[in-house]
Amino acid sequence: MALDGIVTRAIVHELQGCIGGRISKIHQPNGHDVVLTLRAQRGNSKLLVSASPTYPRVHFTEKTFLNPTEAPMFCMLMRKHCEGAIIENIRQIGMERIIHIDVRQRDELGDVSVKRIIIELMGRHSNIILLDPATDTILDGIHHVTPSISSYRVIMPGFSYTAPPEQHKSNPLEVTSNEFAQLISAAVEQNQQTSGAEAGNEADLHPSRWLVNAFSGMSPLIAGEITARSASEANGLDAETLWTAFESVLAPVKEHQYTPVTGLNAKGKMVFSAIRLQSIEEQEKTYDTMSKCMEDYYGDKAERDTVKQRVSDLLRFLQNERSKNIKKLDNLNKDLLEADDADKYRLWGELLFASLHLVNKGDKSVELVNFYDEEQRSITIQLDPLLTPSDNAQRYFKRYNKYKNSLAVIHEQLSKTKDEIAYLDNLLQQLSIASMNDIEEIRDELVQQGYLRDRNKKGKKKKKNDRPTVHQFTSSEGIDILVGKNNLQNEYVTNRLASANDTWLHTKDIPGSHVVIRSTDFGEATLEEAAQLAAYFSQAKESSSVPVDYTYIRHVRKPSGAKPGFVIYDHQKTLFVTPNDELIKSLPSTIKNG
Repeated sequence: MALDGIVTRAIVHELQGCIGGRISKIHQPNGHDVVLTLRAQRGNSKLLVSASPTYPRVHFTEKTFLNPTEAPMFCMLMRKHCEGAIIENIRQIGMERIIHIDVRQRDELGDVSVKRIIIELMGRHSNIILLDPATDTILDGIHHVTPSISSYRVIMPGFSYTAPPEQHKSNPLEVTSNEFAQLISAAVEQNQQTSGAEAGNEADLHPSRWLVNAFSGMSPLIAGEITARSASEANGLDAETLWTAFESVLAPVKEHQYTPVTGLNAKGKMVFSAIRLQSIEEQEKTYDTMSKCMEDYYGDKAERDTVKQRVSDLLRFLQNERSKNIKKLDNLNKDLLEADDADKYRLWGELLFASLHLVNKGDKSVELVNFYDEEQRSITIQLDPLLTPSDNAQRYFKRYNKYKNSLAVIHEQLSKTKDEIAYLDNLLQQLSIASMNDIEEIRDELVQQGYLRDRNKKGKKKKKNDRPTVHQFTSSEGIDILVGKNNLQNEYVTNRLASANDTWLHTKDIPGSHVVIRSTDFGEATLEEAAQLAAYFSQAKESSSVPVDYTYIRHVRKPSGAKPGFVIYDHQKTLFVTPNDELIKSLPSTIKNG
């Protein structure tokens, strides 16, 4: 895990500037995360505290989070005890991934009350706990741990707080060279005593493995860096060379001299660290602060991971529907080829009627002159020997009329099926960029369109605000740009929020978002950035030279009876852009309900 004790130390050092500041707002956008808005000397800032089992972390953030209309119970409790409180102390416990934040406020009676926020960043056991330090009593935790889950420690209101079990490792920032050598000698001696001649435990003496087992807060990433610098893999636990490398890696950490960095290691995996790593081979990128590094590294990984779990059923449903329509399209095309022969049957019927005297009952075929052909060539017509010549002619006329009537139906079905596939492709694209809130809106749309049954029909409370989410970006010229990330949002942005002279953008013939520039006065920079947004939030996100059409809203309209989000437009011009991830991330953005 890249978030180790060293990264935690760097973050806690960065947070020292918040001591004396005030927690002005607290939000809980989901079941794992809490966002604290802090007001300190550095100005207002947002601190993300995440107890995600996959991506636990703490760092300042510039991201916008959409909060639920009703705050969860843990959030309400945090607001009661911590909102408006002064931050008195922020510290790391040893070199562990545990942070304590002590806050002070006045309670309802006006008495001074001190509370402690404990942040445990321990993978699937991560938690955020609110504690009364005077009695060590847990007020609540964002994740409850009941006695049936753990007999060692319970995280429930009213229970005494028990720290995670100690691992009895040495602090890497406090160990001396002599102690380091003694630890190596002890490890070698113990290995000899327990394993004897067995080679199975020799792995315990591999430098990287030994460093992780011996020192708290030491991740495999940092242990591997120390091992690589010491060239100790071939030499085993060589105390002298390993200590020199150990010191070179941890010296800047002791002095709080951090160089946050991300990049690809030898295995092509993206990693991040609080210090420079020689093991980073490609795409190295350094940052001013640990928070900026973590914000960039994690990006929307956590949300995408949660979204992926939540959209699996929708994704499967839409892919099945698309497969059924592709199969239907193939069958319709086969019917179309057959129906295109309708004129052939009419011709055979007319030729037979005109030449009844040349045909006898019992004939299996007849060769007649095609008097419609300029060269008067002969044509062979198959006959049913059980029918009279007249009945054979009538049979071909009936077949002609059947196919002629079905041709219109086939063309209509072809058009509907192609529209259906385009609609499903659009929904699949929207799911690929959806946030948690976007998923529910897509699900609502599928219920409204009759694809899905309403799971919450019984006893469903009416939403306080049924307007869809709006994603608003601000261009480098200070102009608002609206982006719809699903059909409900697209319709709302285009048909309700936009004015007639606002500029509308969409990728040309590619499923994507409706984008609106909410101004009649803007420059090339805003137009380019809006086109970038249209390309980025489309199926062509990974492509280059993506065509983006733009026109005035007054030239955009929805045909009667069309699917949600479908529009036609004219008077457009086309820009070609290559989506730039860095540019999109640099644009200030916010999320709001309508």
